[in-house]
Amino acid sequence: MSETSEAIAALTRRVEVLEAEADIRRLQARYVFLCDSPVPEYGVTDDAQRIDLLMDLYTEDAVWEGVGEYYDGQFGRAEGADAVRRHFEGFWGRDRDPALVLNAHYLTSEQIHVDGDTATGQWIHVQPWLFSDGSSLLRSSRLNNAFRKVGATWKISRTRTENVFVAPLAAGWVSDHPSASVLMRP
Repeated sequence: MSETSEAIAALTRRVEVLEAEADIRRLQARYVFLCDSPVPEYGVTDDAQRIDLLMDLYTEDAVWEGVGEYYDGQFGRAEGADAVRRHFEGFWGRDRDPALVLNAHYLTSEQIHVDGDTATGQWIHVQPWLFSDGSSLLRSSRLNNAFRKVGATWKISRTRTENVFVAPLAAGWVSDHPSASVLMRP
């Protein structure tokens, strides 16, 4: 292989890694966007639609797990698409009492590591939670997720979350919040 061919091959590999990182960044951002409440995706009128969109982001053999001394018992481990779906249904199911009325994810400290058609990514996120009974909390977690390319599309193959802290918030800390998002409306 000539020096020029080697240089082109090296640049091609670098561009592929950069494109994979960008795809994974968008995939993780889409995941938390769909997890926000009220769901900001235009046209999504119920939680079943939200969960269908979330499941489109996952591989069939995906794992969703809470780990560590606080999250092991709270979230446990869901293996495979059906179990991951049931996990999400527990968050937004009709029977949840109190209902989750506000949840917004803020991601930081991103690290993405691509190795061919697989990758891992780490983030820290913080999110306020507000429930229909007026209770609320601030939660922060470390994420250590895995991704796999399926065909030409990156998918989540593992969501792993570990508690950093959970802090109850005082009543009335939030004065206004939307009952529905209109952000994505055309």
